[in-house]
Amino acid sequence: MNKAQVFEFFERLAADNPAPVTELEYRDPYTLLVAVVLSAQATDVSVNLATRGLFESAATPAAMVALGEEDVRAAIRTIGLFNTKAKNVIALSEALLRDHGGEVPQTREELEKLPGVGRKTANVVLNTAFGQETFAVDTHIFRVGNRTGLAPGKTPLEVELKLEKIVPQPFRRDAHHWLILHGRYVCKARKPECWHCPVIDLCRYRPKTPPPKPTAARSASPAS
Repeated sequence: MNKAQVFEFFERLAADNPAPVTELEYRDPYTLLVAVVLSAQATDVSVNLATRGLFESAATPAAMVALGEEDVRAAIRTIGLFNTKAKNVIALSEALLRDHGGEVPQTREELEKLPGVGRKTANVVLNTAFGQETFAVDTHIFRVGNRTGLAPGKTPLEVELKLEKIVPQPFRRDAHHWLILHGRYVCKARKPECWHCPVIDLCRYRPKTPPPKPTAARSASPAS
């Protein structure tokens, strides 16, 4: 895509959803950090179901450490990889208390030093909690970037760096939310729903997926 097409791409996504937000439920930077760590290989819906109870019991690093790994594990056992994630939640909470006065750091380098926090998680926290112009490339954004031709790359980092280079203002702050939601609800993995895509003419994907054929109404059975 050229610069004009990229601008048009995001302009249309913005018109369709002017104020995109994460679908993870959180209260502050700390609970967002925990929620994003828990969301690896899990749906936002499943994470929200688990964290509602967890955050009622422990919504600060100190409270989480006091709660303990066993109770964290019990609270999140419906989420995939819950054993490892419980360990990481306790360990990152301890690290926040020990190294950051209980506050979530605002740099990618510091965030990535926390247990269970990779580049994608750090980018989500920096963007959503602190308003930084970062691009958290998950499976949805990786797919959309490559399928549409917006930001092709062989790795999530390549796609991220391409987005960093091409996304214009005023769209940089919310770009990754628009792309995630577009991938989740329109440009789906198995079968993209091209028939209601707002950027269909800008996308290089071929062939376009046609709308589903209407199901013929079953005629009523004659009265016996």
